[in-house]
This record gives sequence, structure tokens and C-alpha cells, in this order.
Amino acid sequence: MMGNFCNYKASKLKPQLKMAVTRFQIAGNKKSALMKQQIREIATLLADDPPKEEKARIKAEALIRDDNTVEAYEILQLNCDLLSERIHLITHSRDCPPDLVSCISTLIWASGMVDIPELIEIRKQFRYKYGKEFDAAAMQNLGGVINERVAARLSVQPPSAYLVQTYLEKIADEHEVDWKPKVPLKAGDIAEPMPAPVGVSVPVGGGSGLNPSVPYDGGSGSNNSAPQQQQQQQQHNHGGASAPPASPSFVMPEAPRGDASTVSTMSSTQQPSSKYIPVLPTPT
Repeated sequence: MMGNFCNYKASKLKPQLKMAVTRFQIAGNKKSALMKQQIREIATLLADDPPKEEKARIKAEALIRDDNTVEAYEILQLNCDLLSERIHLITHSRDCPPDLVSCISTLIWASGMVDIPELIEIRKQFRYKYGKEFDAAAMQNLGGVINERVAARLSVQPPSAYLVQTYLEKIADEHEVDWKPKVPLKAGDIAEPMPAPVGVSVPVGGGSGLNPSVPYDGGSGSNNSAPQQQQQQQQHNHGGASAPPASPSFVMPEAPRGDASTVSTMSSTQQPSSKYIPVLPTPT
């Protein structure tokens, strides 16, 4: 645990601890203000018709991460306050006081996890004081010395799907948005991360506006009556006159399989399949 006492300077450590407290306060207040804007954006996405649920879930995950970061900032700020008050004990103690091991180790570990430049100098001073072995043990969390709450809040693991949905439901309730999840969570998916988006909430042909604004059903065929609904709507808008049905979307036919000698162009009598289903390779 012996370090380079000549390079350790309490006159450098204490000001850095004080400045880190201020930096944590500023960074936390800034994130809190941005989170209020994120909440309004999520409420707007859920209120859309149809709701942009997948995009709202992604924003909710970012909101949870910022929420966790602010929580960790407040704990780290308390650690800096404590070490600043006990700077004389640290300076006159050859080894790290047992009741400060977790506090100091947490700051050393967090220096590589948060964007607070003062923590870099703080870590350097503690490495001078207690040596490289103490620094390495803190970075690797040997013996579980790091504050568990800080480690959990600054973890790179994504939040659970249940937590994301809980945030969405609370935002919808607070902003009086009539929203319910389109796909309810299964019991086995509650603790798992949010699945990757597949475009269920993305309207079909929304860019040109030529196709009806109908969300993609994931290939389940639940929207097969959409052209009929559009035709009925057009007939109603034209005072009962029958409107021509919308042109069907072109479906890419499946390419023929075989070697180079058997591959040929599609004959004029061959019709494209109603739906193109690519054949994926079987894992070995």
C-alpha cells in the first residue's frame, strides 16, 4: 500500500475535491433540466396517432440512464465532501483509514466512468498516497470495495424492459395520455433488456404520404383489410362515389436456386410469390 509520498500534496487534493463537488452539482442540474424536456418528448410520442412506441422506449432508456447518472453524482458528491473534511486524517495516515477505503476506491473507479475532470487529479493524488496496488484494486473492485449503488447506477448494462415500460406508463399517466403498450410484456421478458425495434410503430409509406398511414404489423397479416378501409374512406369522402382501389405494393420475387447452368430468367407465366421470405442459413 506504500505510495510515493513526495508527489502527494494535500494542497492539490483538497481544492480538487471542492471543485468536484461544484462540478457534480452543475452537471446534475443540467441533466435534470434536460430530463424534463425528454419527458415531454416521450409524452408527445405516446400521444401521436398511431403512438410512436418504439421511439418512446428508446428515449425512455436514455432517460433512465440519465436518472441513474444524476443519482450517482449525488453520492459521489457526498464522498468528495467527506474526504475534503478529513483531508488532515488522510495526510497524516500512512495507510488508508479503513472507514475511507470504500469512499476513496469509489472515486478512483468513477474517474473513468463519469465526465468529471477533477476526478482524474483526485485519483492521481490517491495513487501517489497509497500506491499503484491500491489504485488497481479500486479499478478492479477487488473485494467489492466500491459503493454498490454507484456501481449499479453507472453500469453499462441497459435497464430492464419492465423498468422502461414502468417509466412510459408513469409519463403517460402524468401527462394524461391514453396509452397502453401494444405488446404486453411476457413473464420471461420482465428482467431482460428492451428488445431491438422492428418498426412496428413506423407507418407504411409515411415519407411520400401516398400510402395509408397504417403501422406495420410485423408480417402477421392483421392489416390485410387496410386497402378496403382506405377505399371505404375515399368513397365516403367523395360522397358515395366508388374510388379505385390503391395499387398493391410490388413484392420482390424469390430468386431461383441452383447452379449456374440451371439459373434462368423468370418465364412470362411465372407469377411472383405473394410474400418474399428469405431463407436464412442454418447455424452449424
